[in-house]
Amino acid sequence: MKISVYAIPASVEERELKERIAVVVDVLRAASTIVTALNNGCKEIVPTAEIEEAIMLAKNYEKDTFLLGGERNAVMIDGFDLSNSPHEYTPEVVEGRTILMTTTNGTRAIRKVSDAKEVIIGSFLNAGAVARYIWQRGVDVVFVCAGTDRKFSLDDILAVGAMLDMLESMNAEMEMDDLALVSLHLYRSYKGNLKKALESACHYKNLVRAGFEKDVDYCVKMDLFPIVPVYKEGIIKIAQNF
Repeated sequence: MKISVYAIPASVEERELKERIAVVVDVLRAASTIVTALNNGCKEIVPTAEIEEAIMLAKNYEKDTFLLGGERNAVMIDGFDLSNSPHEYTPEVVEGRTILMTTTNGTRAIRKVSDAKEVIIGSFLNAGAVARYIWQRGVDVVFVCAGTDRKFSLDDILAVGAMLDMLESMNAEMEMDDLALVSLHLYRSYKGNLKKALESACHYKNLVRAGFEKDVDYCVKMDLFPIVPVYKEGIIKIAQNF
């Protein structure tokens, strides 16, 4: 299978998406929050690019059946129920509910690649499940890193490397582009201490300064959940039967 990696969504060419699986990676923090929410019993997640879109969609849901979640520049949005911290998406809060979510980077990246054959969400938290899903499908893959404010983000690239490392351990035959190779080698260099790799990274430092070190520590935990979120027809749900 051919493996392509894009450091930011803006670099993705539409022709690269056709007949491929697109894996959207936003470790800090949207992808990690989506994985956590679904694992904790959330019914579904509706990602939106803009705040106004999420608010308009909320009018279609009955009270107590949905929650508004998200952030702008790491800050919770006024009037929303939740921010983008995975620790807020507990079973007691999200079970059985639809989450209308908008974030600075992650949800926009998901919407950007909607023309792909399939769109799934990847992070360190579900890296093993994503690798197995790709291995079973056996088709070409495009990893799309959400980045941070339209710039390269180290955390996303390391997570891609983790998934590629797991695919290699499954003896998957991969034809990797250069950024895929870089992702794999970089991950292997820091495999034993991901936090050390990220301590000097801009996004990591910005979140720690903003008081989110607990979130960051959680988001770099490996393979906690055996689920794969799939984005289809505007909604994210857990993949079944894989």
